[in-house]
Amino acid sequence: MKFCIFGAGAIGGYLAVELALSGQEVCIIARGEHLKAIRRNGLKLLIGGQEKIAKVSASDNPSDFGPQDYVLCTMKAHQSYECASDFTSLLGPNTAIVTAMNGIPWWYFYKEGGTFENRTLESVDPGGKQWNLLGPERAIGCVVDPACEVIAPGVIEHHEFNRFIIGEPDGSHSERVLKLSQALKNANFDAPIGDAIRWNVWLKLWGNVCFNPISALTSATLDRMTTAPALSALCKQAMYEAKAVTDALNVHIGEDMIERRLNAASQAVGHKMSMLQDLERHRSMEIDALVTAVQEFGQLTNVPTPTVNILSTLAQEKARQANLYKYGYVATTLSNGAPV
Repeated sequence: MKFCIFGAGAIGGYLAVELALSGQEVCIIARGEHLKAIRRNGLKLLIGGQEKIAKVSASDNPSDFGPQDYVLCTMKAHQSYECASDFTSLLGPNTAIVTAMNGIPWWYFYKEGGTFENRTLESVDPGGKQWNLLGPERAIGCVVDPACEVIAPGVIEHHEFNRFIIGEPDGSHSERVLKLSQALKNANFDAPIGDAIRWNVWLKLWGNVCFNPISALTSATLDRMTTAPALSALCKQAMYEAKAVTDALNVHIGEDMIERRLNAASQAVGHKMSMLQDLERHRSMEIDALVTAVQEFGQLTNVPTPTVNILSTLAQEKARQANLYKYGYVATTLSNGAPV
């Protein structure tokens, strides 16, 4: 099968190497020094004490490659939005787009089956650009568990985990998602098919909605945020607000998962969240898909999200001052914190 990894950074590079070495036809979209190194030396993966090198077709121009079976989007959500038109040359009649990204995906309400069926989200897809240009029927959801890092141009280091949870928006076990799961398993990944992929999206988001903005605002590491009483209480309050929104959307995750998320995070001693890493490295910051999307959902469902609103507002301003953020969906609120 033909795979295009669009955005072959840490996660994309990990996927590209393993898929290519398993026998799949892989091309990648990268840029800058990373692209030059890949063209010169191949894409290198350091994993489990081993060094793996895959020779893959690489370009910064998607039109260099024809239609694919699967396009794996491994960029940040706002980068995917900005590059939406670049995907079109990779799309054939049956091409699937796998959104292997953090946060709320742009296709969230496609075949969701609720009150907001087929609604686009301004916080992650302003004007419905991706929905209209790419088509939500192409989307396969993906929740990313692995921790990887680009340690040098063309070199990816894998730290832990190998699971990518995938799922159709309607929860079906379609032929295309079954084939994708098997291809990923053949490439040494754990690739379970989720019957309710939005459940998995939200479970991960419960952590991102608080850990990421607090880290950017305070420079606190994950263990500090979850063990310092005041910061831990702030995290918990944001998580409870996210849970209320999740419940209103008929996605039910047990309350015990809040404590479990906090306890697990406390073990990651010295870990910096991605938003803080981006701030320190002067890279564009991913805020809307992780935080302000919860505000928008709060507005839609009439669920107050005052803590999340504050975290979002402050994180946006922090990023703007660093010239690392240019969007800015803002949920209008009343003085008591209830969304209008």
